[in-house]
Amino acid sequence: MEQLHAYWRMEYIQSPGYPSGMERPFTALPALGDDRAALIVHRSALSYLILNRYPYNPGHLLAVPFRDVSELDALTQAERADLMEEINFGRLLLKAALNPDGVNVGFNFGSAAGGSISHLHGHLVPRWSGDNNFMPVIGSTRILPQALEATWDRLNEEARKMLRP
Repeated sequence: MEQLHAYWRMEYIQSPGYPSGMERPFTALPALGDDRAALIVHRSALSYLILNRYPYNPGHLLAVPFRDVSELDALTQAERADLMEEINFGRLLLKAALNPDGVNVGFNFGSAAGGSISHLHGHLVPRWSGDNNFMPVIGSTRILPQALEATWDRLNEEARKMLRP
């Protein structure tokens, strides 16, 4: 049997996630003042893109409105339009920085649908042909080939290039 060694994963597994006492992370993280520490890769007027701390694949982004709402219809028309523009920017950013073969985009509404945080957010999951193998099915384990900070650096660099006039 072959062994899989991913020594960096233990730090990830043992991390407490969001800082203790951060009950509403999607409203607290933008206020930290440190986008790298918060893993925010882009801000628009009414929403932002953040790396998922528990990604399905490297580059898994969340598109999040700044205003704390749990349902899509609670957003104003301007907020919904801005959020969609942020999703589109995120898709273009992933394509430019990571060159996936495709991107899954979706929302989870309610805990039964997998919504673990009630604040509205959309998922952008980059996909590559053959990116899933037996590990998630048989081993209940995902293999992420890149640390979150390295992914943030790459996406942030590409976002700056895309936003230059």
